[in-house]
Amino acid sequence: MGKLGIYVERYTISSSSEMNALMRLSQEARKLGHRADVLFRPDMYKIPEYDAIFIRALTDPLNSAYVAARTAEMHGIPVIDDPDSIRICCDKVSMYRHLMHSGVPIPDTRMIERQAIDRELAEKLIAELGTPVVLKAPNSSFSMYVEKVTNAEEFLAVAKRFLRRANRIIAQRFMKSAFDWRVGTLGGEPLYICQYIIPKNHWKILTYTSEGKTVEGTVKGVPLDKAPAGLIDCAVAAANAVGRGIYGVDVKQVDDGYVVIEVNDNPTINAGDEDQASGDLYERVVRFLLH
Repeated sequence: MGKLGIYVERYTISSSSEMNALMRLSQEARKLGHRADVLFRPDMYKIPEYDAIFIRALTDPLNSAYVAARTAEMHGIPVIDDPDSIRICCDKVSMYRHLMHSGVPIPDTRMIERQAIDRELAEKLIAELGTPVVLKAPNSSFSMYVEKVTNAEEFLAVAKRFLRRANRIIAQRFMKSAFDWRVGTLGGEPLYICQYIIPKNHWKILTYTSEGKTVEGTVKGVPLDKAPAGLIDCAVAAANAVGRGIYGVDVKQVDDGYVVIEVNDNPTINAGDEDQASGDLYERVVRFLLH
């Protein structure tokens, strides 16, 4: 019998879909003859007692989840996601450079250092990338610190805000679509596919209103064997450019091809969403870690 530790923070289990996903994972572990325990921050000292660790918390290098990943790595314990994947994916500049080095198609992208940003550069990039231009802070997640700009004034204003969080920003060509493909991968193999539908009158799958509310679209699961030609190959190539853990690869379809918007380490897995068309998702995660 193996022992699987599922590292969480309290916000991880704040919704029924998150809780149900953890319960399904635990049930699959028990069916396979293993034990699964939920570990919180005060339980981190117990990590060396486990045979594998599955992190279900925000994996920023400044968060406790990274400490959990490093602790597991230091003790030779398999962990998803591993510290290298966390460092790469939580810095979009690093992530895009890995994709570019591996020849993975991405939107036309520029990485801009703080000292280079001025009106002349803003006007130049808008001319090169077209309008609108998408600006991203390198350490953003859940669609936060990702905004569209249409002129130099907006460019400079948004850049100034983003530079409070980092010394560089990303400018990218805008790719319009009705949905984003999300391909989950595990160990270099496709794990699940779904479509994140973009809400009407919005351009991101998740938008935060000025009142503090969130607007998000529905999730549509797609069986792996029904994937459009080329989608899985593109997503797996992007995941392999980062590592061999579990990733959520966001892809947009462009005519007959695909471009990768980003690779997310430790992607969202909510019961009824990402597992809609992949009933063996949880079993595969347990087998990957413990078998």
